[in-house]
Amino acid sequence: MTINTTGGRITEAELGRTLMHEHVLAGYPGWYMDTRLPPFRRADALSRTVDAFARLHDYGVRTVVDPCPSDLGRDIEFCAEVSQRSGVTLICTTGVYTEAFGIPYTFRHLETGAIEEIYIREIEDGIGSSGIRAGLIKIATGDGAVSEYERRMLTAAASAAKATGVPLISHTENCSCGHDQIDIVTGNGVAAHRLLVGHCDGRDDHAYQASLAARGAYVGFDRFGLEVFNSDANRMRNLKQMIDAGYRDQMIVSQDKVNCWLGNIPGVGSADDIARMVPNWTMTHLFERIFPELLRMGVAQADLDALLVDNPRRFFSGDAPRMAASS
Repeated sequence: MTINTTGGRITEAELGRTLMHEHVLAGYPGWYMDTRLPPFRRADALSRTVDAFARLHDYGVRTVVDPCPSDLGRDIEFCAEVSQRSGVTLICTTGVYTEAFGIPYTFRHLETGAIEEIYIREIEDGIGSSGIRAGLIKIATGDGAVSEYERRMLTAAASAAKATGVPLISHTENCSCGHDQIDIVTGNGVAAHRLLVGHCDGRDDHAYQASLAARGAYVGFDRFGLEVFNSDANRMRNLKQMIDAGYRDQMIVSQDKVNCWLGNIPGVGSADDIARMVPNWTMTHLFERIFPELLRMGVAQADLDALLVDNPRRFFSGDAPRMAASS
């Protein structure tokens, strides 16, 4: 099986060390409307982002998934240039964000089949005129309940995943609706292990995290360093609990780091404001702080290797994970 990247197709054996949820750049809808802000300087942003990915490459990371949906400032050519200049393979996505934080107007007025067709085109033919094909489909649900719009987006995504064979990667808000996502995906003929439920480390809730893994889905602990939602101490303890409970082969780790913001973050501020709020939220935080501490906590190096190498490879290959005996 081959995987679409910004530089062409690769096999899962070529993935190497992989981070499954990081962002080259992102911007919330309407970011360009705030004309008080300085203009986006593409060359400067590109240089800074290439440097960040090059530092990641120094830690042996060879592949990064950027699950930026089409309505959050996705720039596929920018991603391709970052990959080419840094040496890190980038895999990008098709799909859309939540109804509350995305751009639902156009898709709300399209038939579900038309949305599925759009996803398939971006996977098989390429995004826009770039010729660069998406390697996964992004799905997203809001806080506490799945809206009708989001349900249609997930239905279209599951149908497109079934037609093309690519996996699904998700955003969940405040650690909710993970089971709804599994229900919709599996209800449309896609196996649970073809879905990575994102942001499951957003609260200290081992029971919720284990319940998702027990259904066969991959579980994303993908916001290390972003401690405004949950502490890294909780995340590490919960991750070790999942490993000890036998769910190691379904765990994915990452940081959800946004390297370049388009405009400000509504209700939060600028990129500099965020850097002051979460100083450890960097592309290399896992390697500099989290993994050394996990080793001190008794997590084995073989476990870390599984999180970074074996699990992403298995996820993309479509092989079902070895689930805990208790599940």
